[in-house]
Amino acid sequence: MSVLSQNKTIDPALAAVKQRLESGGALLPDSSQNLLEVVGILKSYGVVLGEYYRNLTYISKHQFLVFFPFFKFFNGDFSLNKLVRHWWHDRINFEFAEYCMKAMFWHGGGGLDAYLDSEDFEQRAKLAIAAKVSRNPFAAAMNRLFPDFLLEQVRLMTYYSALGYFWSFMSPLFLELSDRYDRGEVKSIPDVVQHVQDGLVAAASVPYIYQVSINGEDYEIVPASANLTFLMDTAVPYVEAVFFRSFPFRGTVSYNAQAHQISTEISQFNYGVLYADHLPVGGAGIPPTLLMQDMRHFLPDYLHDFYQNGDRGEEDLLVKICLSFQKSMFCVTTGALRGLAPHPLETKDPQEKQANDKFLAPWLDRLSRSRLYTMQ
Repeated sequence: MSVLSQNKTIDPALAAVKQRLESGGALLPDSSQNLLEVVGILKSYGVVLGEYYRNLTYISKHQFLVFFPFFKFFNGDFSLNKLVRHWWHDRINFEFAEYCMKAMFWHGGGGLDAYLDSEDFEQRAKLAIAAKVSRNPFAAAMNRLFPDFLLEQVRLMTYYSALGYFWSFMSPLFLELSDRYDRGEVKSIPDVVQHVQDGLVAAASVPYIYQVSINGEDYEIVPASANLTFLMDTAVPYVEAVFFRSFPFRGTVSYNAQAHQISTEISQFNYGVLYADHLPVGGAGIPPTLLMQDMRHFLPDYLHDFYQNGDRGEEDLLVKICLSFQKSMFCVTTGALRGLAPHPLETKDPQEKQANDKFLAPWLDRLSRSRLYTMQ
């Protein structure tokens, strides 16, 4: 039974969150500090996402079925100077974008995942594969020996494209939020949520398609006839895979099956950003460290000053960035929930309220195990 299925079973903390949502609030409590942190970190995140989505899109279109894409992070603009900076790690950590993409690819879900198992996709992918290997005897031999290998690589390339597509909407959305905050138009956490919700709803039905050019000819991998859209087929699977599930961080838990530190039920994976302990950020092998390192370079002055004036100054800067980022993702999650809810959460109509309760129950049940209650 869900913790929200009957009034007498509602956990007090969950009831408070539910009441806040129904009164126009967000998962994250409203305060001037939370607002400063959320908008400031989303400004930095918007800049980083711009770099991430452009690279993912470049890889999906121009590194399609390239076996050894040594220069995939250069976006087609290779130079010796950039290579040295790459080796010196004076660059954007595009590996984190791939980490998120692989979480989506592994967890699947939504119409895109279903389409990639369809006969229509397989036929289209095989046409593109045949064109790609036609001038490469080694690749052609590989394809004959292992016919499913390149097909799986096309699925992977599709997720590069899909995540790049999703982030291509979110990056300008976050940058516009920062501009509105600077103009005094965004004054509260509910304003942030409304901005995100409006952006998601506006783009909800925009179709997702994916095509590549091979030997001067275009091949549709995901055509318009697949009827895939931004919200349900890229945004929602992303939230599910990255915000909620993700992967356990190597080095913090054992992957040994006998240790039983990782659930055998994928549906019980709670390793996403909403659940992550922000303290390990900065440690070797912790993927979000890469994102925090990227965002630290683009912090607005007011947020940087806020961190400097806090406990320990910049000694734990990555941890502070991670905490602010976690807060911002609860706001984005709120915007997504409001966009997906069958009716406005503030409704007073009994039937609409009952439908909303049914919608919210499983989501709040999952969030009850997240870091939500440490967010003040």
